[in-house]
Amino acid sequence: MHHQILTVSCPTGTGIVAAVSQFLADQGCNISDSSQFNDRESGTFFMRLSFLSEKGETYDDLSQRFAPIAERFKMQYMFHDMATRLKIVIMVSRFGHCLNDLLYRWQIGALPVDIVGVISNHLDYQKVVVNHNIPFHHINVTKENKQDAEAALLQVVEETGADLVVLARYMQILSDKLCKKMSGRIINIHHSFLPSFKGANPYKQAYQRGVMLIGATAHYVTADLDEGPIIEQDVIRVTHAQSAQDYVSLGRDVESQVLARAIHAHIHHRVFLNHAKTVVFPASPGEFASERMG
Repeated sequence: MHHQILTVSCPTGTGIVAAVSQFLADQGCNISDSSQFNDRESGTFFMRLSFLSEKGETYDDLSQRFAPIAERFKMQYMFHDMATRLKIVIMVSRFGHCLNDLLYRWQIGALPVDIVGVISNHLDYQKVVVNHNIPFHHINVTKENKQDAEAALLQVVEETGADLVVLARYMQILSDKLCKKMSGRIINIHHSFLPSFKGANPYKQAYQRGVMLIGATAHYVTADLDEGPIIEQDVIRVTHAQSAQDYVSLGRDVESQVLARAIHAHIHHRVFLNHAKTVVFPASPGEFASERMG
């Protein structure tokens, strides 16, 4: 049996769920989980179904047979074979907490992806990455070579066939051209609960304002700095007795968790772009069963 996922977005209408469910039943597929959401403001319907193909139908076969239904409802749709892991490239600068967290999750099977490379503008984590048998690419970035550096970055992405780029505290701004080229395929972790306290030192801003909650935001990267569609957020409580450095230490834990959850949602096709926002469906039953303990 093949575990597959079908994602659908289309204009709001009647009979969509019935048509999709009937199609899968006719193909001998057993639906294990279904989520849907109707956005009344945009008039868009979103749907995600997790199912088992008991006849061993491939996603290409199903996609071809589904085309008439998609045309009828003006759907954008995709079948995803969950036996195929997405390839990701991680980018990091000098803060390694998110990188180390992702490497550990990947190593124990809690993050079912293929990490095909790590890119950094520094050498701080070269040994750590190489010790995981992952290719490390040092691409130095200066004001003078920024365009060439980005071309080298894109070359790594294309040569590895990466489906997703993860900015794990990569502290360089990507060009508008690259952001548009890889729209919906770059996830960034921002060390703040956006949209408040933007910029390079949000924890200091939060400290100076006396906030009681600090947090982190994972979002898709767009040409608008730190304003891409939000995928995941979380917060942690702080008090007046803690210092700005305490905020940083506590915030790093939140950043790591939020980034991992955002990637998990993306690779399981639970995230739908909805203009400047996202629709994020809850995890399917058994989604975290790939984790190996030992």
